Amino acid sequence: MTHTLPENFQPAADCLKGKNILITGAGDGIGRSAALAFAQHGATIVLLGKTVDKLEAVYDEIEAAGGPQPAIYPLHLNGAVMKDYEDLRDTLEKEFGALHGLLHNASILGERKTIAQTSIESWTEVMQVNVSSSFMLTKALLPILDVPDTSSIIFTSSSVGRQGRAFWGAYAVSKFATEGLVQVLADELVNTSNIRVNSLNP
Repeated sequence: MTHTLPENFQPAADCLKGKNILITGAGDGIGRSAALAFAQHGATIVLLGKTVDKLEAVYDEIEAAGGPQPAIYPLHLNGAVMKDYEDLRDTLEKEFGALHGLLHNASILGERKTIAQTSIESWTEVMQVNVSSSFMLTKALLPILDVPDTSSIIFTSSSVGRQGRAFWGAYAVSKFATEGLVQVLADELVNTSNIRVNSLNP
C-alpha cells in the first residue's frame, strides 16, 4: 500500500524527543539530511557509515544546531559479517538501552550496464551492501527495537525496485529484494511486536 504525507504536513518540533535512531550511510546525501532533520526534532542519532571524516562532519553539524549529542559508529557494510552487527547491537544496548528507529539508507549504484555486461564483482558488492547488510543489521537489532512504545524500521527503496528498467542492473534487482524484505518483515511483525516496517522512495 502506498501512502503520501498530507499536504502542508508539519511534524511537531519535539516529535522525536527521547528517541534513539540509527541511520546507515549517514555521512552524506539522504543519510546526512535525515540525521540533521531527526536531530532537529529531538532524536539522538547513531551515525553509521564507512568514512569517519564525513560522519564527524555530520556530528559537528548536529551539535552546532543544538541537537542531542549524536554517536558515531564506523562500519563498512561491504565487508561486515553477522558478528559485526551483533557487536553493534551489544554496544547500542549498553550505551542506549533501546533503539526506536532504524533507517536503512546506505546503498550503492553499481554498474549501469546491461545484465550481460555486469561483472560478478559489481553484482555481488551491490547485493551485499543493498540487501544482505540490511538483512543482517535488521536481524541483529530486532531485540532492541521491540520497545514498549512503537518503533520504526524504514528501508530506502527506489522506483526501479517496483518497475525494472534497462541498464539499472543489480541496483534495480536489489531494490526489488528490499521491497520483498519489507513486505515479509512487516507481515511477520504486524501482530507480534510494536515495530512498524515501511519502505520509502525518496
